[in-house]
Amino acid sequence: MQTKLHRVIGNVTQRIAERSAHTRQAYLDRVRSMASDGPARAGMACSNLAHGFAACDGPDRLAVRGLTKPGVAIVSSYNDLLSAHQPLHEYPDWLKESVRETGGVAQFAGGVPAMCDGITQGRAGMELSLFSREVIAMATAIALSHEMFDGALLLGVCDKIVPGLLIGALSFGHLPSILVPAGPMTSGLPNAEKARVRQRFAEGLATRDELLAAESASYHGPGTCTFYGTANSNQMVVEVMGLHLPGSSFVHPHTPLRRALTEEAGRQIVRLTQTRGQYTPISDIVDEKSIVNGVVALLATGGSTNHTLHLPAIAAAAGIQLTWDDFADLSAVVPLLARVYPNGTADINHFHAAGGVQFLVSTLLDAGLLHRDVKTVAGGSLDLYRQEPILEDGKIVWRDGPDHSLDTAVLRGMDDPFEPDGGLRMLSGNLGHAVMKVCAVKHENWVVEAPARVFESQEQLTAAFRAGELNRDVVVVVRNQGPKANGMPELHGLTPALGSLMDRGHKVALVTDGRMSGASGKVPAAIQVSPESVGGGPLARLRDGDIIRLDAEHGTLDVQADLTGRSTVHAPVGAWEGTGRELFAALRDAVGPAEHGATVFGGLLTTTREMA
Repeated sequence: MQTKLHRVIGNVTQRIAERSAHTRQAYLDRVRSMASDGPARAGMACSNLAHGFAACDGPDRLAVRGLTKPGVAIVSSYNDLLSAHQPLHEYPDWLKESVRETGGVAQFAGGVPAMCDGITQGRAGMELSLFSREVIAMATAIALSHEMFDGALLLGVCDKIVPGLLIGALSFGHLPSILVPAGPMTSGLPNAEKARVRQRFAEGLATRDELLAAESASYHGPGTCTFYGTANSNQMVVEVMGLHLPGSSFVHPHTPLRRALTEEAGRQIVRLTQTRGQYTPISDIVDEKSIVNGVVALLATGGSTNHTLHLPAIAAAAGIQLTWDDFADLSAVVPLLARVYPNGTADINHFHAAGGVQFLVSTLLDAGLLHRDVKTVAGGSLDLYRQEPILEDGKIVWRDGPDHSLDTAVLRGMDDPFEPDGGLRMLSGNLGHAVMKVCAVKHENWVVEAPARVFESQEQLTAAFRAGELNRDVVVVVRNQGPKANGMPELHGLTPALGSLMDRGHKVALVTDGRMSGASGKVPAAIQVSPESVGGGPLARLRDGDIIRLDAEHGTLDVQADLTGRSTVHAPVGAWEGTGRELFAALRDAVGPAEHGATVFGGLLTTTREMA
């Protein structure tokens, strides 16, 4: 007997659907008008088509020219600078062969950029990070715009890459699309030890050589970083949304199972094309129910706060209007079932070994907290995602996943959650709306009331800490860090200093219109404050000494001062240049507010609403 869907899950999904009715229908009408009965290239003029197979040879040349076999685009974020994307180097050849043996033809249609927030953290390049999502979406669209294809394989893993690939693919929503991941690196230095060395360095008690030794022991091989940041949150969310093959997310690179899963993605995309009887376009998979499933997976695991930006942006690309209020209402009924660093000491490999996505999906489905009746790239309902892949005689098969957690210190069922509600809080008050990740914050630190110390940059804060100016109860405000100010960089490099102040017994909190990402840790932080200070948000009128109260228990963020008569402190002018930043000025001018996804594509909903 199937479990009845939880009332709140159903109600939130229904209101999203009602709110989005016109924009969603306009989106579906647009992408469905792009579908064709046979291979897309069959309607091309001879000159156009000839350009499409000029570089092909052998059977692929005959297949493209022949106009009968489905064509598959490969879009990849491969580069060998970044550990998470280095394994993708081998994928195109594997995929071309598996597509070929299933009766299709695959071509490498285009590459997209992939930058690493770990490398750019605290540096000028980080200010391009969020906008790289929009560039990736546009690059994906360019790759698919040749209209040679009947399906797409999207190769990407980290932070902005997966959301960008999805946003781009959703503009070609008539195509089946499968996301193909690379998996995490093997476990390295324990996360608790890494955090200890970082904090000692911030306090001047560890040398640079000691810090570099700890960091290189943590990030030491191919694959994603093993903490539960945005990269691994991406994998979790899109698998539960049905966009990966079941069990694909956390299998290590360069293993036989990883290769088998990659090759199976090539076979499966052919089956999903319109000519093969299992036609499943991505527009049918990414709907209101799958978006809610993604939010539930994020909340149940205490995933990256970046997804409070990415999921609304992805939803908007599919004509769906997702709000922070939706996150808040879902968080109230979705329990925290996982503790993975920075929300615990375990890494993502421990989570996977404890039962991983398969047990998580199973226990959430049985509790009625996920929509079962959704379409997936696996060809059936979400029940298929209870299954895990194994190799038998060199071939991939799926078997039932574990029916209980194999390590309750890392992953638990609905009968024994770590917390009764999700790992995120939405805060509102006279300082605006904000997001707070509470699953790594001790309950005694959920409420902080203290005088503000206001900074215009993270460098100012670091200097004040080193000068000993913050050794007291304090709410640190770092403003002018929003998307219009400087691209909304991540600020989690501040965590060691603020954590040190907490360890000295002080009540400390951070308030910022910038981001903290999946690396948010023990410091209570109201982040992504919207409206941002640039443009006159309340943060721009704060002064040192104002009493701020951050209250995650009641979901409030307030200053105990009348800001109405105060002048606005404007962001520094003319500083956004160098390291390529001047090339992104148009995106900074066009970007929307954080609570709407901090996207330059916000006009998608306006356009589809007008079309409706």
